[in-house]
Amino acid sequence: MVIRDKNIILGVTGGIAAYKALELTRLLKKEGAVVWPIMTESAKKLISALSFETLAGNPVFDDLFRPTGGTGISHIELADRADLIVIVPATANIIGKIASGIADDTLTTVVMATGARVLIAPAMNHRMYENPIVKGNIEKLKAQGYCIVGPGEGELACGWEGKGRLAPIEEIMDGVGECLSTKDLAGEKVLVTAASTREAIDPVRFISNASSGRMGYALAKAALRRGAEVVLVSGPSALPVPPGVTFVGVTTASEMGEASIRYFPQSTIVVMAAAVADYRPVKRHPTKVKKVSSLLTIELERTQDILKEMGSKRNGQFLVGFALETEDVVDNASRKLKEKNLDMVVANSPRGLSSDTNQVTVIDRENNVEAMPPLLKEEVADRILDRIVKLKKGVLK
Repeated sequence: MVIRDKNIILGVTGGIAAYKALELTRLLKKEGAVVWPIMTESAKKLISALSFETLAGNPVFDDLFRPTGGTGISHIELADRADLIVIVPATANIIGKIASGIADDTLTTVVMATGARVLIAPAMNHRMYENPIVKGNIEKLKAQGYCIVGPGEGELACGWEGKGRLAPIEEIMDGVGECLSTKDLAGEKVLVTAASTREAIDPVRFISNASSGRMGYALAKAALRRGAEVVLVSGPSALPVPPGVTFVGVTTASEMGEASIRYFPQSTIVVMAAAVADYRPVKRHPTKVKKVSSLLTIELERTQDILKEMGSKRNGQFLVGFALETEDVVDNASRKLKEKNLDMVVANSPRGLSSDTNQVTVIDRENNVEAMPPLLKEEVADRILDRIVKLKKGVLK
């Protein structure tokens, strides 16, 4: 993943949300990052430096004039080795100092001395956040290329309600990934379908499958992070909508077909990752079907073949389908690729439907076959997009 092996400087300032930076440290380490904590004097009044040292596995930098004998790393070396600087939480004070070019402690000095991107997650009282000076400082940093994540809205530590809460750690992690990603999909308009569809039997029962939508959502998030405009058409899912995508929620195969075909003409890349029902009941009962017999026969009819329709109507779009197979994986997926006029097909098994991981085989129009090992779906998403980018630039340009 893009975070793995990256040197990330984590700046922690004196906001009450400083404790949440511990969870961020844990997640960054889990993703394989090397974390170098810097704490301001105010931050150390709220939370222990030892906590960050323990989670990060590196010493906390808190003294600009500290001898380098312990680590051999000066603040300038730290600034040079940084792939990204993340400031969580970012108070109005630190935002103002950075926007004004002030370097009077370790954190601000490293920020001024680095060539790396800087991500700032503001957190403060709602009136402070709405102050025109603070607003102006944030806009100034945005214009200079700083990444800003949040703040969120809700109950604040001071007891007031309003905008000023630290953004959820998951959103900050997404921001870290976006800042570190190559924008190799800039200018692309990506349509992704995700999750399952539901075909009603009666008002309370339906035909569906176990797809969680996680693969499609991971693809949408990865494409957005890599610079694309993204439309996500999703069946029912418990996953949160990725911030920044155009989201279209649907239920049935017919609704998914209508939404997908609507966005298809303006798309440049289409990834149909949804597990769409192949059949639906011919008759939908208006009331709940009662248990009056030991047998119940439900007559089914074929649903719309969305992918085949797209393959017949395509006009320059790079079209990717998913094939869930239980046997003869490569042969069956290759047949689907040809029959539906696809550029690429991703074959997977039922084991990945409701799991955090997936094991897929990717086949393209040139008969290149790549069998991937079991990976987190976020990693699978990036590998699929890597292949799309290469094919668009090369063989299938």
